[in-house]
Amino acid sequence: MAAVDYTDERSLVAACLRDDRRAQEAFYRRYAPAALTSCRRYAPGPDEAMDLLNGGMMRVFERLDQFRWEGSLEGWVKRLVFHYTVDQYRRRRQRPTLEIADWDQATDDTVTHRLYADDLCRLIDLLPEPSKEVFWLFAVEGYSHAEIAGKLHFSEGNSRWHLSKARQLLRDRLAQSTHQHSRYAG
Repeated sequence: MAAVDYTDERSLVAACLRDDRRAQEAFYRRYAPAALTSCRRYAPGPDEAMDLLNGGMMRVFERLDQFRWEGSLEGWVKRLVFHYTVDQYRRRRQRPTLEIADWDQATDDTVTHRLYADDLCRLIDLLPEPSKEVFWLFAVEGYSHAEIAGKLHFSEGNSRWHLSKARQLLRDRLAQSTHQHSRYAG
């Protein structure tokens, strides 16, 4: 049997589709770290993030024959793992949590920078459901309005309106005196 070139994406995918376990391991090692970033945003801890990643990667392997080479393979993998993660939270009826790294480090002196991660999550959770989902997909996950519109089955204009509404509601809540200062400030 000839050696498979695991550095070439097309050869790697072809080997994975032939159930070559070494190729599948190489695929996992190559694409799992990028997908894990998305899982960490939603999971309350590292064990849960790994569970989500592994479930999402199983979905990737199940659907690998559907990849059409019309975009980035890594982007496709990340998108499938993200959808798997969101599906898991919807099944459990849990809202994902927002992870903000280095939230206790000194930053610019603005109202939003003075908030702690849990305060920001609480404010986002107060948004009406469609606006909250659009805000999350746009601001946290980096989806475009076209992608959000397709995912949520409404127009790009509607997506833009919900994002604008979410931002305005967040601005209004941030301006309230209860959020003007850190809870630990003297």
